[in-house]
Amino acid sequence: MGVLTLNIDNYQKDLEALINQGDRLHNAMQYECKPKELERVVKESLGDETTAYLKELPSFEDEYQSWYTEAKTLILQLAPDRISDFTSYYERQKSRKDITFENYTIEDYLVNLRVTLGGGRHVVVEPEAAIPRFRQQLSIVRSMKRRFRSTLFDIRQLTQADLFDSEIVSARELAKNGFGRAAGVIAGVVLVRHLGEVCANHKVTMRKKSPQISDLNDALKKANIIDTPQWRAIQYLGDIRNICAHNKEAEPTSDQVTDILDGVTKVTKTVF
Repeated sequence: MGVLTLNIDNYQKDLEALINQGDRLHNAMQYECKPKELERVVKESLGDETTAYLKELPSFEDEYQSWYTEAKTLILQLAPDRISDFTSYYERQKSRKDITFENYTIEDYLVNLRVTLGGGRHVVVEPEAAIPRFRQQLSIVRSMKRRFRSTLFDIRQLTQADLFDSEIVSARELAKNGFGRAAGVIAGVVLVRHLGEVCANHKVTMRKKSPQISDLNDALKKANIIDTPQWRAIQYLGDIRNICAHNKEAEPTSDQVTDILDGVTKVTKTVF
């Protein structure tokens, strides 16, 4: 079994684990809002095991954020066209003036937001309004199983991060043994290749046949793929790479080598 097959298997296992955790969070959410109703449904399938199952349900408040972060990263990798839908079910709309069932979000649920009128006699919206929002998020994650095997998806994107990780590990070993300049050059190569992939994914064309970090960085900012703080951070990494590759009169400092290794790692994990 090759490395590619192993990587695919690992991604599939991670996806299955994410879906299974999502199912448990969905049940936990329903149990927090409608305990008797969920208990009745579970009892129909589990019988005497119902009590034990309900006790083992996670706390939605404690575990949702880690699930959301992992799911968001997955969607950015497999279906970036769905990320705005996914995040909209969690994030409050900045422009909303009233809180209704239609615009209630999971972020509202996490603070137990409840809106009433008439001194509490009339309920406008309550936490259970977030259940269908999470259900939609879970559906998007489930759809990744189909996208995963779809011929429309370039499998290269799944393994690219692993290859970059391996190269950065090698660079860190070089830095550890006093070869900071070589470590910085390797990190620079990884950064160029990753930014090139990001440009290709977003159909950002380059005039130069062999664009450098600054060329790719500027093109991504111009296309609004990255924001100004990201652009500045990448620009700084490019400056360090140039010191490592071209400035023979000055050795990069240990802090600079650490910065480029950590910085490139962050870029490959957060810029898609």
